[in-house]
Amino acid sequence: MKPMRILIPVPSYGFDPTEAAIPWKILSEHQYDVRFATPLGNKAKSDEIILTGKGLGIWKSILRARHDAVEAYYEMENSDSFSHPLTYAEVHEKDFDALFLPGGHDKGVREYLESPNLQQLIVDFFRAQKPVGAICHGPLLVARSIDPETGHSVLYHYKTTSLLKSQELLAYYLTRFWLKDYYLTYPGKTVEDEVQSYLVDSRNFLKGPFPLFRDSKDHLNWGFVVKDRHYLSARWPGDVYHLTYSFMSLIQEGVD
Repeated sequence: MKPMRILIPVPSYGFDPTEAAIPWKILSEHQYDVRFATPLGNKAKSDEIILTGKGLGIWKSILRARHDAVEAYYEMENSDSFSHPLTYAEVHEKDFDALFLPGGHDKGVREYLESPNLQQLIVDFFRAQKPVGAICHGPLLVARSIDPETGHSVLYHYKTTSLLKSQELLAYYLTRFWLKDYYLTYPGKTVEDEVQSYLVDSRNFLKGPFPLFRDSKDHLNWGFVVKDRHYLSARWPGDVYHLTYSFMSLIQEGVD
């Protein structure tokens, strides 16, 4: 029996290392066949500021990726699937069993969030009701995916979360004197505000408990995940373990 194929699309530069590498590592360890896609099929690079902490100043220990994520990122970077990604144009829903969408703050993620190819792919996954997991800015890409048959976002009648407005603005205000608007991917509109604008009811956006601690394999309950049918969403790197294990359970539901 062939291993189930999971697709993780990322931008050429700027994705969050934790939100891609931790899912890759856990899924790979559980024998899933994880494939990557980039805009032109070139090997991607994560956000260097988040990966190394360079430029984060006194907030480095709080805002940079944790050691486990950095270690997983360098493992992922050396993997064959990450080194030889597909292009956005050549990935199709029929070739994969599930879709995982990481986030990232750097302006480089815009080519990912604005990709017509990825938005159509997401529409196809929702029509097929295949598992889709999204974290941080990932739900924004999902929300922007408009089903031409309905004229609405695929999330129109779904519950979701995403990077919270409070989180995005806090990181911005802590670092704006030297990083300018680095933490605002789209200055003038937060991720939470835009995601809510695509929903039939703003109450379908769930914020969860205050995101104080980052979760881990041993503390999944510290993470927050929203599940609605075949769709899972989470807010920040502190939810990534809970999200990944929930994602695997959701995939397995379709197998059993």
